[in-house]
Amino acid sequence: MDQTVKEGAVEFAIGEDYPELREGVRALCHEYPNKYWRDLEGQPPSSSYPTEFVQALTEAGYLAALIPKEYGGWGMPIRAGAVILETIHRSGAAAGACHAQMYTMGTLLRHGSDEQKAEYLPRIARGELRLQAFGVTEPTTGSDTTQLKTRAERDGDSYVVNGQKIWTSRAAHSDLMLLLARTTPAAEVKRRTEGVSVFLVDMRAAKQNGMEIRPIDAMVNHNTTEVFFSDVRIPASALIGQEGQGFRYILDGMNAERCLVSTEAIGNAWYFLDKLTAYARTNPLAGPAAGNTGSLDLAIARAYAQLRAADLMVRKATAMFDAGLPCGAEANSGKYLSGEAVWTCSDLCFSAFGMDAIDPLADVERKWRDTRMSRNSPVSPNMIKNFISQHVLGLPRSY
Repeated sequence: MDQTVKEGAVEFAIGEDYPELREGVRALCHEYPNKYWRDLEGQPPSSSYPTEFVQALTEAGYLAALIPKEYGGWGMPIRAGAVILETIHRSGAAAGACHAQMYTMGTLLRHGSDEQKAEYLPRIARGELRLQAFGVTEPTTGSDTTQLKTRAERDGDSYVVNGQKIWTSRAAHSDLMLLLARTTPAAEVKRRTEGVSVFLVDMRAAKQNGMEIRPIDAMVNHNTTEVFFSDVRIPASALIGQEGQGFRYILDGMNAERCLVSTEAIGNAWYFLDKLTAYARTNPLAGPAAGNTGSLDLAIARAYAQLRAADLMVRKATAMFDAGLPCGAEANSGKYLSGEAVWTCSDLCFSAFGMDAIDPLADVERKWRDTRMSRNSPVSPNMIKNFISQHVLGLPRSY
């Protein structure tokens, strides 16, 4: 039976919440076993996108779970989206090819105009449009978004965009991009967070109008890219909310992003823990003959405890987000703790499997690479600690 914990103004489940979602997602992922994902990794970046898997998720309605019912979605809370992503990753699959649609649309839902929501959300829910690209990171700014250089200058009924984004995953497989750009020069604002705006860019038109997308061949199959803007003209109606307030709008989405990506790490951690426990029970090399009794089992128990603690923090963060409460501390803490927990589980699994771990057929090294990236993306552990020290504990800014 599901249990709930009440803390302050929120309640959050600590059992297998949303069992119907978990069952449905597990069944869908069963149709895309590990071989499907291994075969994609042998393809060039232009052919490695899991098109069939994403289409199946779309047709089943999972990618529209957070879209309100009046726009054709399921109208579910972010915790439901978290359960979907966690289950995908525990099943051995990967949601990185499509998860952005869940957290980027939060900016549109909270700050978009009625016209923008009516135009785009029903078509996203039906799978006619893909909102997967999130244009934030730049080559010279790293994790400090306030330093971005991409400019969007108003010119009549349009904005003209110039600049560059990097590590923009899924851009080559998206119809729409949530773009963060500076509309007022940094030298003309009092605070670095001012003068930044967010746009919903129709990439189909932009690619005919000065946008260039270049794939990056990386160690993980995230279909990531560089995006270049050269006098790209977008309509003024692409602006979301008020000009210059985009950084504040994006912060809402970043808390959602941290909640959702953390649950992917939780799912990967369970994937490794499942493999580890099965290996320790059945493989003679893990038992007394190898001298591992009393060491490997204790290490697995420690990893389990670390994972459950991270999971509780992430559940609390999603509950607070759904309740409309400030959750920056919880969302960032959940991201940090889940990243550490999944690394503990993955590294232990890699070590236990020994040389077998580097064999792709063992289905360890692919997930291990993905897990190492999840510690740094979409925000590094040090930036999380900077946030907590400054904004939660009131310590001086250190960067």
